Amino acid sequence: MDLGLKDKGVIVTGGSKGIGLAIAEGFAREGARVSICSRGAGALEAARDRLAGHGGVVHAAPCDVSDSAALEAYVAAAHEALGAVHVLVNNPSGFGMADDDEGWTLAFDIDLLALARATRLAVPLIEAAGGGSVIHISSISGMEPSPGSAPYGAVKAAVIHLTTTQASDLAARNIRVNCVAPGSILFPGGSWEDVQKNDPDGFAEVVATIPFGRMGTTDEIANGTVFLASEPARWITGQTIAIDGGQLL
Repeated sequence: MDLGLKDKGVIVTGGSKGIGLAIAEGFAREGARVSICSRGAGALEAARDRLAGHGGVVHAAPCDVSDSAALEAYVAAAHEALGAVHVLVNNPSGFGMADDDEGWTLAFDIDLLALARATRLAVPLIEAAGGGSVIHISSISGMEPSPGSAPYGAVKAAVIHLTTTQASDLAARNIRVNCVAPGSILFPGGSWEDVQKNDPDGFAEVVATIPFGRMGTTDEIANGTVFLASEPARWITGQTIAIDGGQLL
């Protein structure tokens, strides 16, 4: 299937590792021009090299998305490097888990406020390019109770609600807004790898809740995300797609 993404300008915030990197690589494989940012310089350089291996235009820059001035500067630099912006993927998470002021602030600042800011910055650029797509990465934790991680679940639920509002508001500007809610995803350096090593019984309990009997991969999240941004998905907006192997079931 031709996804119609060749030479499209794509920004992926939090794109240096894990799900974000897999998403950026998915777009790079389709011939898109890709910009990524993250806080970690080392991981960012490695990610840039990996994306450049697909032969297209790659831009990478350090950015703390919770810093409004830094985020504004990054989006402007990405736009200049890519020539145009057609797609924004908001991926970063602060993983605010503790039910205290620090946990709530972390979750709000990175998972929600930075997402809203990045969208506000990117929308005029996407509109100027003739329209396109915004995709937020939420979690199935925002679609069910989130024991032990109240800030994370509540903010991810807010992202899902914001998706519907933005989709309604931005349709007239030819911009679609959708949301991807990953289930439990296992990848090197991720939180579930840590659980697998240090709490194998707890890991097995979670795997038992997934009908396919395994955790998902970052590529499985990337494939769904890239499709939602593509031309064949042009009539999909305001939706939250759980990519979880049936975990919510």
